[in-house]
Amino acid sequence: MMDLGKKNLLGVRINAIDYESAVMRVITSAQQGRRCTVGALAVHGVMMGATDFVHRYRLNHFDLSVPDGQPVRWALNALHGTKLRDRVYGPKLTLLVCHEAARNRIPVFFYGSRDDVVQKLAAKMIEKCPGLQAAGYQASKFKRLTPAEVESLVKRIRQSGAKILFVGLGCPRQEVFAYEIGERLSMPILAVGAAFDYHSGFLSEPPEFMQRAGLQWLYRLAQDPRRLWRRYLVLNIQFIMGFMLQFLRVRIADPSNATRPSTEMFYG
Repeated sequence: MMDLGKKNLLGVRINAIDYESAVMRVITSAQQGRRCTVGALAVHGVMMGATDFVHRYRLNHFDLSVPDGQPVRWALNALHGTKLRDRVYGPKLTLLVCHEAARNRIPVFFYGSRDDVVQKLAAKMIEKCPGLQAAGYQASKFKRLTPAEVESLVKRIRQSGAKILFVGLGCPRQEVFAYEIGERLSMPILAVGAAFDYHSGFLSEPPEFMQRAGLQWLYRLAQDPRRLWRRYLVLNIQFIMGFMLQFLRVRIADPSNATRPSTEMFYG
């Protein structure tokens, strides 16, 4: 097991952690009824925090931010000598947490995406993790929630008996949602994005060799170039430039240079 704490990458604090330690922290928090906001950050997620000081504040107040992308893992190893042997990939983390939740009889709740996706996701996870208790699921409304809708959702999750909440709203909306709803729910809240589409079968995962080589972005770009070209081509270049400046100690972003959100967004 490895958990070396949070390390600064472009102003965003990311845990140098492995799967086993991350799963243990989530399950322990669920058993103790404690909040544990979890973000799985690839390059896109890191850059959202690097360029937006309000979002940086949210990310840096997560209880656990795992290195979802290979480039993020490589950067942590190069900058901080963490010697991480693998990333902590959101879809795999989701599966491992669900396996442990099934073994420990901890009910889970899935929130986000479309109704057909989240319904299929719940069924698939029960199939993949025998004994898993899916306490409930709800699709995204794809809009900013009213205070009444927020309270209704919180009440539904609480009354379901769930002890772990998985959120799939896409980056950065899911991280905003996890940060905000974390003030209302005493349970682990995992913002895991593409895990919903992958595990439900609505999106195919890239081959293992592309994942190991850090080329998952290229596979996804080929699937949806019109929507994703800026995310991957522009932000990847910005990430590399920011990493080089930090590596050469020309410019090191201060994680505390962040702005606390003045209002709730609650896009759900």
